[in-house]
Amino acid sequence: MTSLTRRSLLRGGLGLGASMALGLPIHAVRAQTQTLTLYNGQHAKTTQLLIDAFTDATGITVDIRKGNSVQLANQIIEEGDRSPADVLYTEESPPVAALAERHLLATLPQEIVTQVRPGYTSDDASWVGITARCRVTVYNRNMVEAAALPASIMDMATEAWKGRVAFVPTSGAFQQQIIAIETLKGRDAALAWLKGLKKYGRIYNNNMAAMRAVEKGEIATGLINNYYWYIVACEVGAENMNSALHFSGPGDPGALITVSAAGLLKTARNPDAARKLIAFMVSPEGQGVLAKAVAEWPMNPKVSSSFDLKPFDELAPPKVNPASLGGAAEALELRREAGLA
Repeated sequence: MTSLTRRSLLRGGLGLGASMALGLPIHAVRAQTQTLTLYNGQHAKTTQLLIDAFTDATGITVDIRKGNSVQLANQIIEEGDRSPADVLYTEESPPVAALAERHLLATLPQEIVTQVRPGYTSDDASWVGITARCRVTVYNRNMVEAAALPASIMDMATEAWKGRVAFVPTSGAFQQQIIAIETLKGRDAALAWLKGLKKYGRIYNNNMAAMRAVEKGEIATGLINNYYWYIVACEVGAENMNSALHFSGPGDPGALITVSAAGLLKTARNPDAARKLIAFMVSPEGQGVLAKAVAEWPMNPKVSSSFDLKPFDELAPPKVNPASLGGAAEALELRREAGLA
């Protein structure tokens, strides 16, 4: 992953531009003394870069409490009105969708929602997508040719691919992929796919482990998010990679787009500052920070990634979106039935 020196990006005018975009008087930016609490399920380094930029632009300090996205959402539910959280920022959308289903999130202003690509916010404006990633098949070029890869991931849970497919059943994006398959092809098909992966695939504890296993030649392919390949490529150089990314056929659940997401709690102690944070996250300034930090697609269409990503408009995802996938309860039930939970 490319790195940014903290604050180096900010000294040359970002603070001024962001303060104007957020409607803050320039003379008052440094006088801000507000503090808000962010429950963060997103990657720690990425979030810290974003928060450093936000604090430099607004003077608002942020108490970051890091954890697993699902666990943080469950913690908020348990805390109820006592929760200190102002904003929840998650690696995938199901945890914030679960809070929205329980009516725990406030409605975001349209000036925030309209910054994001259509289809990547909740229908009720309770949360917004921040960055997007695509589900892909990473493959070792010394073990399998690109032409031999199936157009659909449905065909990878078969005997023909026995011992050649790495997958991470606990991954948040994998849960969404399960629901996408159920939505597109029915519950029986989703369950059969999971049972096939259990029988013929190989389970890994996390996506990075699966990615490295493919790169090292321990296994031929893996079902991951696209950005894990770029993390390794930044370490060793893209020209030295043994692996490459395969995008599934048009409309296939193997090409599912998922998003990191943020929502404002109804019980927020500092809702004004919380709204400013989410506004910054989807603004060109905030999205610019993320575009340089992680190999994901900015959800503000005015901003382009600094990485050599496939153009967003050339992706061919299935006809489902993060808002329609909802929470992850059904995915967990299907995993249990398949013996994967």
